[in-house]
Parts: sequence; structure tokens; C-alpha cells
Amino acid sequence: MSTLIAIGYPDETTATAAGDEAERLAKDLIIQPDAIAVIRRDVNGHYHVTTNHHAVAGGTAYGMFWGLLFGMLFFIPVFGMAVGAGLGALMGKMTKTGIDKQFQEQVRDMVQPGTSALFLVIEQATPDRAIDAMSKYG
Repeated sequence: MSTLIAIGYPDETTATAAGDEAERLAKDLIIQPDAIAVIRRDVNGHYHVTTNHHAVAGGTAYGMFWGLLFGMLFFIPVFGMAVGAGLGALMGKMTKTGIDKQFQEQVRDMVQPGTSALFLVIEQATPDRAIDAMSKYG
């Protein structure tokens, strides 16, 4: 079972650096991520999303997952996903998968203009080593 983790940062650049560290940790087999995404919100309030998902783990599926998640959390279409009945049905399915309202509100509050966040879908991790490596980013 995978775990979704969201970590917020008070500036626009730290999430990208933390995402790079997560990639390094994956290469060192400290974490086993299914997907990694960074969302940055510039001072004008515009969202910028960067993802790095592994094709073997279903890259297309994670593209839709991130689009759905960020669309649901921030009310923005990501990756050109169509807005309409299809998106509504998918968002309904997403809500049933366990992303509760409190998590949604926390993430919305976390990503304000001038900030960023790192999102990880992790299958397995060596917690003490992962936390130690990621702690330098806050």
C-alpha cells in the first residue's frame, strides 16, 4: 500500500531541492517512491507543477493522479485534463480513496503565493534514514 505525503515550504525553491533529494534517496534505495511531484505557487498566485514518476509504476496513471489531486486541491486543471462530467466523476472516485477534507484543507492552506510543496507517493522507506536526509529542508 502506498502512502501520500505532502510537505510544505515557505518559499518557491525548497520543494524542488527536496524533490531532488528524494530522487537521490530513491537511487540509494532509502525510499521507494511510486511518484514525486513539486508544486510551486509564484507570488502572483500561479501554480507550476513538476512531476517525476516512474514509467514502470504506471506513468500515465500517475499523470492522471496528479492532475486529479491538484485539480481537487487547488481547483486548477493540470496536465490538460478536461473539465466537465468526466473530471467530476473522477474527482468523486478520488474522494472515496481516502483523501479526506481535513488533508485537502491543510494542503490548500500550505500552498499560498510565494510557497511550494513536495508530494510523494511512497511504497516503502527506511524511515530514520529518509527523515535524516530530508530534515535539512525543514
